[in-house]
Amino acid sequence: QVQLVESGGGLVQAGGSLRLSCAASGLTFSSYAMGWFRQAPGKEREFVAAITWSSEHTYYADSVAGRFTISRDNAKNTVYLQMNSLKPGDTAVYYCAGNARGYVSGRNDVYDYWGQGTQVTVSS
Repeated sequence: QVQLVESGGGLVQAGGSLRLSCAASGLTFSSYAMGWFRQAPGKEREFVAAITWSSEHTYYADSVAGRFTISRDNAKNTVYLQMNSLKPGDTAVYYCAGNARGYVSGRNDVYDYWGQGTQVTVSS
């Protein structure tokens, strides 16, 4: 049974930082590309960042490029999202997802497994 469990969300002031983690189990983590998505109230889920299995390639949404960094530790079956210079517009539920195809993508339908999400709230 595949599980992706996000953690690290919370309430932070604008300009602050948070580090999200996503622990994976039940899959060959080192074979999967991983992504982060987010969904704000009343909005569709949107792509945030993705990373290949080897960490060779990363891909970011324009809205977070230069502020967020995705990374992974295959020995720990964990993917991270370091979020700096947070803005109120970053407030959302953040989801991690796994993609067996191995390549980075911003498309929801490429991802095979999803976590339950962690709430990030940025106050102004």
